[in-house]
Order: sequence, then C-alpha cells, then structure tokens
Amino acid sequence: MSRAKKIIISGGGTGGHIYPAVAIANEIMAQMPNAEILFVGAQGKMEMEKVPKAGYHIIGLPIAGFNRSNMLANLSFPFKLIKSIGLARKTVKNFKPDIAIGVGGYASGPTLLMANMLGIKSLIQEQNSYAGVTNKYLSKKASKICVAYPDMSQFFPKEKIVFTGNPVRQDIISIQTSKKEALKHFGLDSDKKTLLVIGGSQGALSVNKGIEAGIQKLQDSGLQIIWQTGKTFIEKAKEATKSYSGSYVSDFIYEMDKAYAAADIVISRAGALSVSELCLTKKPSILVPFPNAAEDHQTMNALSLVNKNAAIMVKDSDVSELLISTCLELAQNEKKQLELASNITEFAKPNAAKEIVAEVKRIMES
Repeated sequence: MSRAKKIIISGGGTGGHIYPAVAIANEIMAQMPNAEILFVGAQGKMEMEKVPKAGYHIIGLPIAGFNRSNMLANLSFPFKLIKSIGLARKTVKNFKPDIAIGVGGYASGPTLLMANMLGIKSLIQEQNSYAGVTNKYLSKKASKICVAYPDMSQFFPKEKIVFTGNPVRQDIISIQTSKKEALKHFGLDSDKKTLLVIGGSQGALSVNKGIEAGIQKLQDSGLQIIWQTGKTFIEKAKEATKSYSGSYVSDFIYEMDKAYAAADIVISRAGALSVSELCLTKKPSILVPFPNAAEDHQTMNALSLVNKNAAIMVKDSDVSELLISTCLELAQNEKKQLELASNITEFAKPNAAKEIVAEVKRIMES
C-alpha cells in the first residue's frame, strides 16, 4: 500500500488567490481522500480565516508586500522576508511534502523558493493574463505552470505551460437555478432586462459612484439592477435606490449563482476569479479594471477578452463619463450581447480544478 501523499498549497492575500487554492485542495481530496494538505499563507491576510473555514490547516508567514506608495512602510520588509524564508524552510522540512503548489500572493514566494531549494517538486497556478514577478522567478524551477489565459509563453517556458483555466466554485460551474427562479429570489420582474453590478467582496468605489450618479438613467431605461456594493457603500446605495422599484441592493451577495442566473448584463472589476466566472456563465460584460492592481494585471485580464470581442472595457478614470452610457448602449443592442456571450465562452474552462490536479498527480508520480 502506497504512502498517503503530502501537499503544500501556498499563497493568498485576496479572494482571487484563495478560492482557486481551496478549489484545488477540494479536488485533491476528492481524487486522493488520504492526502494530507497543508496551506501556507500570510499572517493577517484573509486566507488565515477562509482556509480553516474550508476545513484545512494553515501556517502564517510574517511576509508582506512591497509598498510602492509609502516607501517608509518598507523598512521592515527585509526582516519580514528573512523571517518568512526561515519559517518556510522549517515548515517544508518538517512537513516533507511530495509537491508544493503556488497560487500567487505574498506567501507563495518564500514557500516555493524553499521547496525548490530542498528538492521538492513544484507547480504554479497563475490566475492572471499578466504574470507577476514572483511567479516569473519561481517558474524557472517549477515542473508545470497552469495558466488561465492563452499566449502566456511571453512569461513562462512554453514547454511547462498547461492551459487549464482558473478553478471556480462548483455552484457557478453548474448553475441549477432558472432565470425566472433567480429573478423571483431577488424580488425582480421576469419581463425586464437585469443589470448585475459586482465590484468584488470589498466593493469598487468608482463603479459604485458611477452607478449612484446614473441611477435615474438606469431606471428610466427600464433596466432592473442587482447591486453588490461592499460594506462601505451600502447606505449610499440604499438611499440612491429607495424609489427604484426594480432594484436589489446588498453589501455582499452569497448566492452568486442566482445573481448570474438573473443577469442579462454584468458590470464587474477584472480580477482573475471574476473574469473566470463571467466566462463560465457566458455573460455579456463591461469590465472596469482596478487601476492599482499589481503590474496593472486587471487591465491585462480585461484586454485579453476585449481583443477577442468577448467583453467591453471602461477605464476606471472614465467611469463617471462612460459607464452608464456604455451600459445603456449594450442593453439596447441584442446583437452585441449575443456576440460577447458567444466569444467569452471560448475562455471558459469548467474542468480547471480537475485538470490542475491531474498535473499535480503526474508530477508526483514522475
């Protein structure tokens, strides 16, 4: 009887890193029920809460990102990095994994670096269309790099790349709710077109302000709205929509499968996970990339779709001027909606987690 496999999964910082990591872990357990999984994250980041909630053990490193806007805040960076590398080395030596998986985020750097130095094989899962500095460096030693976008050989060795897509929650992959049931859930009319506005779990201030300013125009056009605002904007959004009968406003939508099922058009940031969900749900989308994302990767994510006529992009700086008019134009153009929905489907990879785990198993067996 073969020994149960041990696997380290490292990274996090945002939902865009954590949810794919948990999806990979869940798929590993589905295929290898005896496997032992250890997560390595960054202290104080959301993975320290989300990963244990998903049922996995996690160790936190004191690592933090490099602060480009406040150079004084970086004085402690070298010390945190050295301490994190030491703790990562100790963790890898003690756990003795068969493979280390890096999903991006602060903690993946020290963990995979130490795994590679200790002769442990590694796999990288790159969620974005523009690879970060850490993953580019780690790719030199990685056995495979699982990517979510085509044409990634400008960042990674071509022979190591596998186009798997990003792992997405199962309820999004196979939406069980009909459009009629979903609209009823949100208290909306089944005869009207519905706009879904999502800015990630934290909300998106520029998008929220743009919607608030254009709420009368949206109402006058006959569009209904499902609006996820984030905690900081919820009261303003409620005030803006108090006389808007066709509206559902919430700081956080837990049943996103229903929200997608109800939507005809979506306005969203262009984080890796959001884009993957839009591809799988085949939604005509207006993407507003967050301009301060590392290496401006959200703009790159959006452009990879825009260049294939699979989405429309509005720059964050143009939101107040263009967002509402672009939305109303799309709502009135059925042909464009069908084109976008058809073209975005080409990016959909519903079996991403299975394909990534297949690569993990191949590496461990080789």
